[in-house]
Amino acid sequence: MQRPRIEGYAVISKEGMIATSDGKFPEAIKIPADHEFYQRGVAAASAVANGRHSAEGGPKEKERRRIVLTRRVDVITPDPDNPNAILWNPATVPFDEAWARLCIDEGVLAVVGGTDTFELFLNIGYDVFYLTRTDASVPRGRPVFPGVGTTTRVEGVLSKAGLVHKGTRMLDDSVNCRVEEWVKG
Repeated sequence: MQRPRIEGYAVISKEGMIATSDGKFPEAIKIPADHEFYQRGVAAASAVANGRHSAEGGPKEKERRRIVLTRRVDVITPDPDNPNAILWNPATVPFDEAWARLCIDEGVLAVVGGTDTFELFLNIGYDVFYLTRTDASVPRGRPVFPGVGTTTRVEGVLSKAGLVHKGTRMLDDSVNCRVEEWVKG
């Protein structure tokens, strides 16, 4: 069983937030062009990884192979709400075992959040991280990575993890929504 290509997907406010302080996805950063980009990426992936309170949404969400990160289990457990998903506690079981449990050779794992999940995969190693930026403001929300928005900038976190900014592409000029591609250096 080979390690998958790991791709991260996040849309952030100008402060680096992915959610409001109560964990809700802010209307201000719901940009149709980004949603289309994101859904294409997730649809092309072999599986998705997300925290217990995160998911990518969409009509095919339950059909995708999935790793749900949670502290509520000690061993890899089938998700009782989704036959295509497993529950994984990264504090008790290595990532390679969780990936092997999905029975997917190689492939792509799309990491879609939240904060702790994005941070964990910084350590496991992203092959690419797609960071969509907006000019919308979400002050005092939940950051894409711990510390972002206070003393830390997103670029610093990605660089420290060995990722290099490869390029930026405009998704929607009318709202200055652009996606940055950060690749393994």
